[in-house]
Amino acid sequence: MCSKVSRFSLIPLVIFTLIVVFSCKKKEKIDSSPSARLSFSTDTVFFDTVFTTIGSVTKRLLVYNNNSGKLEISSIRLAGGSNSVFSLNIDGTPASSISNVDIAAHDSMYIFVKVTLNPNNLNNPLVVSDSILFNTNGNLQKVLLVAWGQDAYFYKNKKLTGNVTWDSIKPHVIYGYLRVDTGATLTINAGTKLYFHKSAYLAVSHLSTLDIEGNLEHPVRFMGDRLDAFYRDLPGQWDGIYLENGSRGNIVRYAIIKNGNFGLSVDSAINLNNPVLSVYNTIIQNMVDDDIYAYATNVYSENCVLGDCGNASLALDNGGSYKFLQLTIGNYWGSSIRTEPTLYLSNYTTDTTGRKFPNPMVNADFGNSIIYGDLQDELYFDKVSSTTFNYKFNYCLMETLQNTSDPNHYLQCIVNKDPGFVNVLNFDYEIDSISPARGKGNQFWGVSQDIKGKARIPNYDLGAYQYEPK
Repeated sequence: MCSKVSRFSLIPLVIFTLIVVFSCKKKEKIDSSPSARLSFSTDTVFFDTVFTTIGSVTKRLLVYNNNSGKLEISSIRLAGGSNSVFSLNIDGTPASSISNVDIAAHDSMYIFVKVTLNPNNLNNPLVVSDSILFNTNGNLQKVLLVAWGQDAYFYKNKKLTGNVTWDSIKPHVIYGYLRVDTGATLTINAGTKLYFHKSAYLAVSHLSTLDIEGNLEHPVRFMGDRLDAFYRDLPGQWDGIYLENGSRGNIVRYAIIKNGNFGLSVDSAINLNNPVLSVYNTIIQNMVDDDIYAYATNVYSENCVLGDCGNASLALDNGGSYKFLQLTIGNYWGSSIRTEPTLYLSNYTTDTTGRKFPNPMVNADFGNSIIYGDLQDELYFDKVSSTTFNYKFNYCLMETLQNTSDPNHYLQCIVNKDPGFVNVLNFDYEIDSISPARGKGNQFWGVSQDIKGKARIPNYDLGAYQYEPK
């Protein structure tokens, strides 16, 4: 009987001991080091589903603490706040912001993200974006939130193969890159609109072709995807169109390309006898760098307008073969200080040590053209004497300090007379009634209709526009 009492009397002692042990265990220490940061399952929560009715989709984001100590997140919040189309559920709590959230060492938490919008609402932006902001030990980290805003064709880091034709039924929106893969052809029909998200670009690979088939009434348009008024004339909204080394037979008819970093970048030709790019009746304007950059290639152009850009409107680099007829260049760039002349010609390239490698400028011919801007000299010839450097300006109006008396390079040119553009602030490079470019063209060097389809006969004006009374 005594042994039973002794055995049961030990139970309270064991319980007391366990309470003492657990009560004395130290709490996990919070790591307050500024170097301790969060990790995430992704840097962008992307909603790539296009809804035909009001849509509501939920995605999951994991937040990791990969550090050896517990972290206290001072705040988690939607940058757009309660007005955002996105909503959050943070570790079980629906809220647009929350404070003082702990994550144990080597642990994680869930955030569920939801978006609600109607892609058939044409007042929506093409791409809707926001971000989740995390403040931990003074470090501000963010995860982007991106959703399609309108019903459109969307492409994210997409490669096109075979023969592909795009129609104008809905806009085409590019996020990341769109690549016309080796041996493929992309044909873009009249009236099609292409919108590019920040830093997005179109690339045409080796042995591939881009065929843009706009017309006077329905040009093909390339621009950034921000449609609000602030972005209407803001350069640098997307990257550009790259016709890569060995692309072939590219054609651009009646396109408007604007507000990027580059317009058209044209790389080396397989065969200089065949144009890598033929471009007609096209406007390229408001680029951070060049409207057209061509490298050791072959370009043919009629009735094109190259508007304001931060570097050369037209850069013909490392030789090649070029012909531009009825070209208008007007460079009155105002977004920063421009120091580069608007037309650049070169017959060499350099390596990283500065060593020059010549390549012939077989020809760079300009007929019935206007090359003007707000610098004193808008022509720059960067050449080496060890190879060919052929160029000729026939019936052109130019702003330059070059010696234009050599008939081998200049024929019937007008120098340093303002062309009388209608409104350079609004990118309107038509000529006015008293323009010195009126009637100074030559039929032999010209094209019978201007960029707007107006007949030039009997008197050819210089540039892409034939004068038309307002």
